Amino acid sequence: MTLKMTAEELDAFMHREFPQMAVDFAIDRLAPMEIDLRLKVEDRHLRPGGTVSGPSMFGLADCAIYLATLAMIGPQGLAVTTNGSIDFMRKPAAGKDVVAKCRLLKLGRVLAVGDVLMMSDGMDQPVARATMTYSIPPR
Repeated sequence: MTLKMTAEELDAFMHREFPQMAVDFAIDRLAPMEIDLRLKVEDRHLRPGGTVSGPSMFGLADCAIYLATLAMIGPQGLAVTTNGSIDFMRKPAAGKDVVAKCRLLKLGRVLAVGDVLMMSDGMDQPVARATMTYSIPPR
């Protein structure tokens, strides 16, 4: 399988279509069926106690699967989440970015299924794990 979009093209797509979110994320690595996406943690991502909020980590996982899918199928803005599940395992490190390591497990004609492991930058232990399914619009 080959990529249909580069990291630069994905970043430009996000800035054009989702400018309100694009500034939160950076692509660390892109390969066929895989992406490492970084949540650039700011104060707005924190919950009381100074840790990264659950909704911020869910958004990171969702965006990682979305971008991994688009990298393989091309810029289709109407690909949408149809299912998502997340397990929070431990508190993210204070003041550190969260890195999502995403891999697509299935990329079909109408569905993409992916798995995301999230870690605080510099930590070996995962802070969360998510699985998501995306619906791919008809061509």
